[in-house]
Order: sequence, then C-alpha cells, then structure tokens
Amino acid sequence: MGVRLLSLTMPHSFPIYPVISSTVYGGHGNGILGRNRFTVISCANGNRQRERNLLRRREVVEHICLLKANKNISEDEEKEMLDYLYTSQYQMRGMVAISLGQISGEAKEDYTHAVFMRFGSKEDLAKLYENPPYLQVMKKHVLPYCHGLMNVDYESEVEDDILHIFRKGEEYNYGVEFVLLIAFVEAAIVEAVEDALMSLQELTEEHPSLILQCTQGSNFNSKTSEEYTHGAVMRFRSSEAFQIFLSSSRYRDVWESKLQPIARKTLAIHFCVDPVGTEIM
Repeated sequence: MGVRLLSLTMPHSFPIYPVISSTVYGGHGNGILGRNRFTVISCANGNRQRERNLLRRREVVEHICLLKANKNISEDEEKEMLDYLYTSQYQMRGMVAISLGQISGEAKEDYTHAVFMRFGSKEDLAKLYENPPYLQVMKKHVLPYCHGLMNVDYESEVEDDILHIFRKGEEYNYGVEFVLLIAFVEAAIVEAVEDALMSLQELTEEHPSLILQCTQGSNFNSKTSEEYTHGAVMRFRSSEAFQIFLSSSRYRDVWESKLQPIARKTLAIHFCVDPVGTEIM
C-alpha cells in the first residue's frame, strides 16, 4: 500500500485542507442489511442508468472513528494499525462497507487517521462496541499507537443498489472520502438545520459526475453528540472531482448562507482511497 502524493488548491474560506499524502484502504464487508423503502428523488449518472424518478432507498447506519496517532508512530506501526482495522470487517457480521486511511493535509484537532464503517442496522453497530475480535484489535493494535479518538454514528439512506450499499465495483476502488462533522448551535431552529442539510444533500445530487454517494444524519452516539450533532460522508470520484466541487460557487453559497450561520463549529477531513488486498490478519 503505497503513499499517493497529491497537490490541490482549496479556497481558504472552506474548512478543507489540500491533499498532501495518504495511505488508504477501501472495501466492503458482509452482513444483513436494514429495511428499505421508496422515495422520490432525481438522480443522474453519466456512467450508468440511475436517472429515474422513483428509487428504492435502503436504510444504513454510518460509523465514523477519528484517531489521534502518537507523533512517534513508525511507518510499520501505522501500517499494522490500519491493516488490523481494515481486516476486522471479516469478523463482524452486519458491517457492509469500510474505508480508512491517513488524513490528508494539515491535522485539525490533532486527528491523524479516519475510519468509516457502514452497518445494516443500529443493532449491528451496537455489536461493534462489544465484538471481542474488534476490541482486541483496538486494545493491541490501535490504542497503543494513539492518544485519543472520537466516534460519530448516524442513520441515513442510500440507493437500494448492491454496488452503492456495499460500495463495491470499480468506481469505488478509487476516490476521495470527505468527512464533515457539524455542531449546530443550540438556538438553531429545527427547520433551519433541516433546510441546511437538505441544501447540502441536493447540492451533492446535482453533481453525480463528481460524487458517487453522500450520506448525512444526526449523531446518536451519546458520548460525542454534544460535541458534534451531525455528520456527513461524501465519496468523490477523484481528487480532481473533490477540488472542483469544493471550489464551486454553489458549494460556497450553501456553506456561507446555510451552514455557517447556524454552526457552532465544524470539522472537515478527507483522505484518498486506493484498492487494497483482502489478506486477513
């Protein structure tokens, strides 16, 4: 798993940092999926037939874990930590997708690595925190190399298509994972928060040539819900797509007019995704 060197120029007014380097894993797990339902949206994709008005939607549960690696961690220790985290998916029923890697650009709040996991239900996610093999991985191969972490969990929906649920297929082998955490001010009215999140979601759906998938939701992790109230994860098709989107006037407008006025604080990180092997540690 080599290090990819990228150089991007981002608008300084956004909570985004240029991609410098990263070591990343992307893949899919296995398990039982949650419920599905129908919703009416408009979605287009130049590569495949997704432009239709009526789409079935599948409920999923997203898990974000941000790590603060020790400054003296070696390359071998970092690789071991990420390898064990990635392959832990094969011992957890209910996990349907995973990606993780070194956060690109300047560290924010001292976070250095990010882990994204998708589960079929809240019950499946709850088992993560009690899963013996996963707890052993954290105890022996993660916590010794880190001095802090934060978990954010939220429910969302994705297109009821196996490739998008499991994040499988060639188009998911590469790209940029963008994680945005938001703490809305307590005084913000519900309608304003919903409008801001809807505007962000609609914006991502307007750019299927840039973004493969976007999920967002309210953080129900009791230990971090007061720190960050909402989370969002966007998978971009490439570093170039990531740059184009975040440099666009439409994103700037949504950020400055909808999100920023009612946000107490935000945390935005990203990492590049490369295909990896499937050797079980």
